[in-house]
Amino acid sequence: MNFIKNILKKREKRVVMIGLDGVPFSLLKNLIERGVCPNIKNLCQKGNFMQMDASLPEISSVSWASFMTGTNPARHGIFGFTELKPNSYSITFPNYLSLKEKTIWDKIGENGKKSTVLNLPGTYPAREHNGILISGFVAVDLKKSVYPQTLYEKLKKMDYKIDVDTTKAKDKKFFYDDLFDTLDKRRKVFSELWNEQCDLFIGVITDTDRLQHFEYDVVVDEKSERFETAMKFYKKVDEAVGEILDRTNEKDTVLMMSDHGFTKIEEEVYLNRILVQNGFLKWEEDPPSDFGKIDSQSRAFAMDPSRIYIHRKDKYPKGSVEENDVEKIRTDLKQLFSSLERNGKKVIREIFYKEEIYKGDYISNAPDMVLLSNYGFDLKGNPRSTEPFAKTHFTGMHTRDDAFLITDEKFTKKPHIEDVGSIILKKIYD
Repeated sequence: MNFIKNILKKREKRVVMIGLDGVPFSLLKNLIERGVCPNIKNLCQKGNFMQMDASLPEISSVSWASFMTGTNPARHGIFGFTELKPNSYSITFPNYLSLKEKTIWDKIGENGKKSTVLNLPGTYPAREHNGILISGFVAVDLKKSVYPQTLYEKLKKMDYKIDVDTTKAKDKKFFYDDLFDTLDKRRKVFSELWNEQCDLFIGVITDTDRLQHFEYDVVVDEKSERFETAMKFYKKVDEAVGEILDRTNEKDTVLMMSDHGFTKIEEEVYLNRILVQNGFLKWEEDPPSDFGKIDSQSRAFAMDPSRIYIHRKDKYPKGSVEENDVEKIRTDLKQLFSSLERNGKKVIREIFYKEEIYKGDYISNAPDMVLLSNYGFDLKGNPRSTEPFAKTHFTGMHTRDDAFLITDEKFTKKPHIEDVGSIILKKIYD
């Protein structure tokens, strides 16, 4: 053991970023106070543990892209998990190759510095860089998820899992077994690749997000029959963090973060059905099979999770909205969503026009408006829903304002996920 420690002490300093996908500041604070996460507590005591704002919309594909490039969506080009193809109603799925900006590891690689990037969402398919990469969610083919390709056989022999099988999440025994197994394989890969030469090590645990989507009601309810199982899982997450921390030395800088927060769902809110009911959207057949069934009389439509697009004449094949009518439609939409209530509660917390939150060369691709809901109302862009409100098997939803960051940097205002990249670059070159 001393021999290994001596080897580690001889290497150059390293910046280490540990990501816990979807873990909210408020929950992590509670877990620390309950004694569930002693390793994370020790890290907090060495730095600053704070709330952080995520991207808009508050989803992994956008937030992690903002982290890895240090820029907003109008610069890196990712506005959601899905987009419509140009001049079309066909769905496309932006991926790692869709990024318009260089990543942190691209930038330091140009100066000869190496990076190991493991399980970071939004990095599929893997592409060449100065170091190692194993793609995170959404990754569908392990062979296309690794760089260099020599890693593929090693991961295959380890029976490495890219993600939990959420299609079987209703079977709670299977779901928890899968969570523990996937996390265990993740830990082994982190351990296996730790000693590869690098200046930046990024390891992300996405299994926390999966647990919270399906079991957030359990996570926050001590009386639940599965509460102790959920806490056991968080203890295993903390052990995984501890294993990484134990391998660092005094020269290293360690940061931890999440890409968004979480809270309990009261109801899912189907924005396209609300637009239909209020005369902004019309389908050629209702319910539609896809966005291609939009009627030319439609003035606006929504895409997951909270993006509102004006049906412009020159942008969409059946678009009919003239440019000089856009501002009036936005005003009417803002009035609609501002007044939207459910059981006496306001559904929408804030409404943003694209020019208020996005700046960059790709702002023309941005949604015209982005909605931020009040806690409990999970916004959806599914065009096929026939009801404006529903409750499904999901129990947890994303939040924007309750992500977390642990760093030794001090902030005079609340940090944003776009700030983390610049912190890492500063630490790399200090």
